[in-house]
Amino acid sequence: MDKGVVVQLVEKFRKKYSVTSILKVLEIPRSSYYRWTKGFEEYRNEHETLLIEICKATTYRNGHRKIRAILHRQYHIHLNRNTVQKIMQKHHLQCKVKQKRKWKSQGESEVIAPNILNRDFSASKPNEKWVTDITYLQYGRETLYLSTILDLYNNEIVAYKLYNHQQTPLVIDTLEEALNNRNNPEGVMVHSDQGSVYTSYVFQNHLKKNHLISSMSRRGNCWDNAVIESFHSNLKTEEFQYCKCNSISNLEVVLKIDEYIYHYNEERIQEKLGYLTPKEFGAKAA
Repeated sequence: MDKGVVVQLVEKFRKKYSVTSILKVLEIPRSSYYRWTKGFEEYRNEHETLLIEICKATTYRNGHRKIRAILHRQYHIHLNRNTVQKIMQKHHLQCKVKQKRKWKSQGESEVIAPNILNRDFSASKPNEKWVTDITYLQYGRETLYLSTILDLYNNEIVAYKLYNHQQTPLVIDTLEEALNNRNNPEGVMVHSDQGSVYTSYVFQNHLKKNHLISSMSRRGNCWDNAVIESFHSNLKTEEFQYCKCNSISNLEVVLKIDEYIYHYNEERIQEKLGYLTPKEFGAKAA
């Protein structure tokens, strides 16, 4: 078949069919087609066109390693991984990448405290050990962030704040409320994870200013802060079990949090506390 006719046919049908499919029907080698369209001296660029087609066909979901594997498996073309990567970069064919969660935020410096608590979740008196964490709630019209502080002596929620962000003021305000509610005790161990708000100089300096001791879980180990993690899990299971994502108003979320924490502290008995509520158990130490 005349090479000019082949080029015209491909151009005519390539909007509806892939070049590979058209050439397969015409029984024309790809190498011949690209040599006819671009000239023999530019033959090396045939791979670029093929790469563009593959990326388009896979809706730009694959990175250069998978594209290289497709070239090898389906087209028996062996290219160096760096070559494939350079071609994809040249034509802006990078795959869509899920944004990774950043461990630090706002470019703040960090202070990592040792794990003094070391999973010893017992306490012999009130205000000896507090644990704290943030959890997100997606039941309202926007995501809300709940910061809580729990006293390990009687598992009472000492303080909590619910904001529409998880920046440093959220944990500072929670700590301030806890100190006010407990008449500004000193020497309390405050255990958290290594989230950026807890490792920030602002939060760590606030602990020092109030004569509190910082302790932190090992990075990525939720079991080091299991008690507060369990509380947040119970809250979501018991209070929001029938709520779907974004199904209620933010005000309803706030009211549910207030109601649950009151129920948890005042009415919900715990086996660990001899089947007393946190408030009842705490009153025994007063």
